Amino acid sequence: MPKPFQEWTVLPHGSLTPLEDNLLVVSGTLPVPLGEVERRMTLVRLADRRLVIYSAIALSEPEIQELERFGTPEYLIVPNDLHRMDVKIWKDRYPGMKVVAPAAARNKVQKLVPVDATEVDFGDPRVRFVTVAGTGEREGALIVTAGTGTTLVINDIIFNLTDKPGFGGWIMKTIGMTGEEPRIPPPVRMREVKDKNALRVQFEEWARIPDLKRVIISHGNIIGAEAPEVLSRIAQELAA
Repeated sequence: MPKPFQEWTVLPHGSLTPLEDNLLVVSGTLPVPLGEVERRMTLVRLADRRLVIYSAIALSEPEIQELERFGTPEYLIVPNDLHRMDVKIWKDRYPGMKVVAPAAARNKVQKLVPVDATEVDFGDPRVRFVTVAGTGEREGALIVTAGTGTTLVINDIIFNLTDKPGFGGWIMKTIGMTGEEPRIPPPVRMREVKDKNALRVQFEEWARIPDLKRVIISHGNIIGAEAPEVLSRIAQELAA
């Protein structure tokens, strides 16, 4: 992984895309030793127009201006200790932001910025921060309710990257980082999954959310209407 940025550094990214009236996403690319990988930032607007920034990536000035029209950055969610690359530069740009990270990620995140909390109440019942069960308190997620349904925002615990060209792409496919369907890649399972049964139960609970509309992930395509089936399938794989 690239070293955390010390100055505002904009890598290639797309436009801010609305998914709900309180929910925006933006996707970009990140250089890695095997090529490039997609990454995504999620922005959630609370009832009082404060913003929750999940898995931050630096944006160009037009998108920053659009973000600031959408709301006021208030919470910086660092979903695990690998997603720290843009943390310092966001905190420098918005020093009043409260930094939230899962408990097991706190020490590494604090090498870059102070962590204000490992749990948080946003003061808006439509938006909740949760630590993903079974990950040894390494992964944080958001559950966001809007008028059309519920959105689950998760980080590295599920990848949905399509196959890549070239030798690097072949290696990524061989180690299970890419493929034809959403998955927990073997390297992620080795690092993040500390209690397979607890994570299975977590996925089963999420799959039963009555109005689950989508799962936003940090790497790969958003999982849409098939989200309950995907979560159930991965839960069954964890049970095997």
